Amino acid sequence: MTDKALVLSDMSVTHGRAEILTDISLSLASGQIVGITGPNGAGKSTFLSAIGKQVGYGGTVQWDGEEVHLARVGYMPQHSSVRADMSVLEAVLLGRHEQLGWRIKDADINAATTVLASLGMAHLSQRQMNTLSGGQQQLVLIAQRLVRKPDLLLLDESTSALDIHHQMRVMEHLRSYVRDTGALILIAMHDLNLATRHTNGLVMLSEGRLVAHGDHENVLTMETIRKAYKIEAELLRSSEGAPIIVPLSPSVMG
Repeated sequence: MTDKALVLSDMSVTHGRAEILTDISLSLASGQIVGITGPNGAGKSTFLSAIGKQVGYGGTVQWDGEEVHLARVGYMPQHSSVRADMSVLEAVLLGRHEQLGWRIKDADINAATTVLASLGMAHLSQRQMNTLSGGQQQLVLIAQRLVRKPDLLLLDESTSALDIHHQMRVMEHLRSYVRDTGALILIAMHDLNLATRHTNGLVMLSEGRLVAHGDHENVLTMETIRKAYKIEAELLRSSEGAPIIVPLSPSVMG
């Protein structure tokens, strides 16, 4: 596996006269999961969709030294769902639609069933997508992106509809995926405590600007939390040493 990096230089996104993201510059190495954090309206979804070439942007975005190629990317937008009349297995196989011919190969079916099993969804492989709950659909669509074997995976709040057990299962599988492939995963997350437990680093946005990025210690300080979230918080430690954020009150700055 070769080391890669996602490099953003002065990336900006405008919609009409409104500037959604402003001059974001950073570099993120492969082989890690990075949580994209910030309050509602911070620009997290736009940040991921710009990197995934779903919206236009100013500045430059490079992956592995060149422009991002969609064939190497798995992108899952917020509020993803499937209403088509297809089975769970068929939905996952669509993640390899560029490779599928008139006959679906056994290797593709095996890859799809393996990913479903790793997410605890193998027993639902023949269920119709339109009969699943929102959380179950979210798991299937994560599997659909993973079966592509992307080396850059962009997930926009992809665990928001899941219970705690399945959130942890997904994050553990993503960590295994990174270890096995050396991929870079960016995942927008609202739950800071979930993020500190399951990511290698964070990018914090607020009002379309970069507040901080790097390891948990440098990003999650009382100052940055106050600046981004407009709250006062207490920072504690778990038994494993991970930061725990305890919200106390709205900040006077808010």
